[in-house]
Amino acid sequence: MPKARLSVVVTRRLPDPVETRMKELFDVRLRDDDSPMSRDELAAAMAEVDVLVPTLTDRIDAGLLGQAGDRLKLIANYGSGVDHIDVATARQRGILVSNTPGVVTEDTADMTMALVLAVTRRIPEGLALMQSGDWRGWAPTAMLGGRIAGRRLGILGMGRIGQAVARRARAFGMQVHYHNRRRLRPETEAELEATWWDSLDQMIARMDVISINCPHTPSTFHLMNARRLKLMKPDAVIVNTSRGEVVDENALTRMLRAGEIAGAGLDVYERGAEINPRLRELKNVVLLPHMGSATLEGRIEMGEKVLLNIKTFDDGHRPPDLVVPSML
Repeated sequence: MPKARLSVVVTRRLPDPVETRMKELFDVRLRDDDSPMSRDELAAAMAEVDVLVPTLTDRIDAGLLGQAGDRLKLIANYGSGVDHIDVATARQRGILVSNTPGVVTEDTADMTMALVLAVTRRIPEGLALMQSGDWRGWAPTAMLGGRIAGRRLGILGMGRIGQAVARRARAFGMQVHYHNRRRLRPETEAELEATWWDSLDQMIARMDVISINCPHTPSTFHLMNARRLKLMKPDAVIVNTSRGEVVDENALTRMLRAGEIAGAGLDVYERGAEINPRLRELKNVVLLPHMGSATLEGRIEMGEKVLLNIKTFDDGHRPPDLVVPSML
């Protein structure tokens, strides 16, 4: 008698090749539109399936996990970050959690450098000028930005993405500095030509550009708080392509408005899609709709990792990208 296919629910629309393969392998329920599931919809799905495939827009907390049915044994997250999932509670209930690490490294590093250039070279302002039809031609002092070659880049979080940013920054002639929970091995530092700072405060005070590339954990919430933001040089800029919660958004907004920080490039926000409206008014701020990892290639690779995690689990083995609480 053939083995029954796993029952899988996917909470958001995924690229067509991924959804097609899902249908071939599993008894899958796909999303008709691309809106996030409501809490009630999530609870209903978790009560009756073997595998849930959520995304970062789905908050899987202890309350929802308490409503999960006995069948739910794997949460195969579509994404590398799992701060929206109570992993410890899931494990206590016998539910495994997997993710998709390493896929978005290059794409996010590309976007980090794009934001650094966009802010320092005033690209959005130039685009707006052209689209308005008000440009009257070249002038020696018009739209002056700043050269990034020779500037000091301070990377906060030197994991896969931070190191990929460092490699790009060196190619642009920037000086690479970093603060990390653990210092890199000497050979890695030498390869990246990166200088380690034990003191985050001291690094921040001396950098021309700060790039946030650390995950959101209880210890990194508001790591860039008002006090640390005030340490930045008035002509420095900050770029965040990691997690919005790492930066105190209200404090950042106040300082940008007051001219105490020269500019910011943000792809993530402290309250998700609820962006501080005062940020939208500022010419020295570049805002993007969380598109750092938004490449077709990356999204398909993420889906392939989800498929591999589920298929490996279905075959009775440990998912290759299993998340355990000690990793967080």
